[in-house]
Amino acid sequence: MSPRPQGRSRQVAVLVFLIFIAISLLTNILGPIIPDVIQGFSLSLSAAALLPFSFFIAYGVMSIPAGLLVERHGEKPVILGAFALSLAGSLLVACVPGYSSALVSVFLIGVAMAVLQVAINPLLRVAGGEEHFAFNCALAQLLFGGASFVSPQVYAYLVAALDPRAVKAGALALLAAVTPARWPWISLYWLFAVLSVTMLILVALFRFPAVQRTGEETVGSWRLSARLFGNRVVLLYFVSVFAYVGSEQGTANWISEFLSVYHRVDPHTKGAMEVAWFWGLLTIGCALGLALLKLLDSRKVLIGASLGAMAALTAALFGNTAVALIAFPAIGFFASVMWPVIMSLALNSLPHSHGAFAGILCTAIVGGAIVPLWIGQIGDHFGLRAGLLLLYLTFGWILGIGFWARPLVRNQTIGHRRDS
Repeated sequence: MSPRPQGRSRQVAVLVFLIFIAISLLTNILGPIIPDVIQGFSLSLSAAALLPFSFFIAYGVMSIPAGLLVERHGEKPVILGAFALSLAGSLLVACVPGYSSALVSVFLIGVAMAVLQVAINPLLRVAGGEEHFAFNCALAQLLFGGASFVSPQVYAYLVAALDPRAVKAGALALLAAVTPARWPWISLYWLFAVLSVTMLILVALFRFPAVQRTGEETVGSWRLSARLFGNRVVLLYFVSVFAYVGSEQGTANWISEFLSVYHRVDPHTKGAMEVAWFWGLLTIGCALGLALLKLLDSRKVLIGASLGAMAALTAALFGNTAVALIAFPAIGFFASVMWPVIMSLALNSLPHSHGAFAGILCTAIVGGAIVPLWIGQIGDHFGLRAGLLLLYLTFGWILGIGFWARPLVRNQTIGHRRDS
C-alpha cells in the first residue's frame, strides 16, 4: 500500500464539510425571521433590512483582510477565532434581545462567516487531495444547500415547539426558560451558540495539515488589489458578483414578508417553508446546471437562467397566492447556476493575479447587504412589491453578462471536445 500523500486527512476534510454546514445554518436564517423581527421590534422595512446589511457588509469589510490573516497565522487559529466571534454574536442577541444588539450580533457572525469562507477552501484542497478538489467542492456546495433548506424548518419547529400552549420537556423546556415568550425566534441564537461551541471544540481537537496556498488562493497585497480595480474586466465582474448576491439575498430575505403582507401567508409555517424551498431548488438547480454546462456554452446557460429568473419574479410579484408560492422558489432554481458561471467567466477573463481577483470578487458579496436594504427603503415609500422590482435591474445585469463576456478560456462542452 502506498503511503498517503503529505497533508492528506480524511478527518480534516470531514471537519471542513461540517464547517460548510455550520456556515449555511448561520448565514441563511435571516430571511425566515425578518417578519418576526419587524413585528417584535416594531420596525420599518428599511430598519429590518439593516440586519442582512450588517451581515453581508462584513464580507465587504473582511474578505481581503481574512485572506491576509490566514496567510500570516494559518488556518486553525483563524478558524478558532471565527467560531469564537460567532459564539459572541449568538450570545449577545440571545442574552440581550433587542434591535441594536441584533445588528451587532449579525455583524459579528457575518465577520466570522467571511473569515471561514476564506480559510476553508485551501484547507479542503490539501486535506481532501488536489485531484479530488473539484468533487469535494461540489459536495461541499451540496451540503451547504441542504443545510440552507433545513435552517428555515428548524426555525418553524422551534417557534411551534416554544408556543406557550405547547408541552415542553428536556432541552425544549430549558430553551423555553431562557427565551422571551414574545420572541421565540431568539431561541435560534441559543442553538447557534451551542453550534459554535461544538465547532470550537472539534476544531481545537484536530491537527491541521500545512497548507501551501496556490497562486489562485493567494490574496495578494492591498496595492495589487487597488491596481486591479483599475482594470475594466475586474470592475465589470465586481458589479456582476454584486448583482448576483444582491439578487439572491434580495429575494430570499423578503419572500416571507412579501407573502405575509400580500397573501396573508403565515411566516412561521408556510412562509418559512417557501424560503426553505428557495434554497432547496437552488441546490437542485445547481446539479442540473452542471449537466447543462457540459452541453452548452456557459454564456448561453446564463442568458437562459436570467430570463427564467425574471419570468419567475414576474409571476411571484403579480400572480395570485398559488402562483406566488410556486414562483418564489422557482427564482432560486433559475438563479442556481449563476454563481459558478459568473465566477468561472470572471477568472477565465483575466490571465493573471487570480488570487487577488478572487479576493475582490468575494468583497463584492457586499451586494447581499446593499440590495436588500434598497428594497426595504423603496418598500417603505411605495410598498414591498415596488421595492422588489429592483431585482429586475440586478437580474438584467446578469442577463447582459451572457452578451458582453469574452472569456479567454471557454467551458468545455461535449460537442466542443469532439470538434477539437
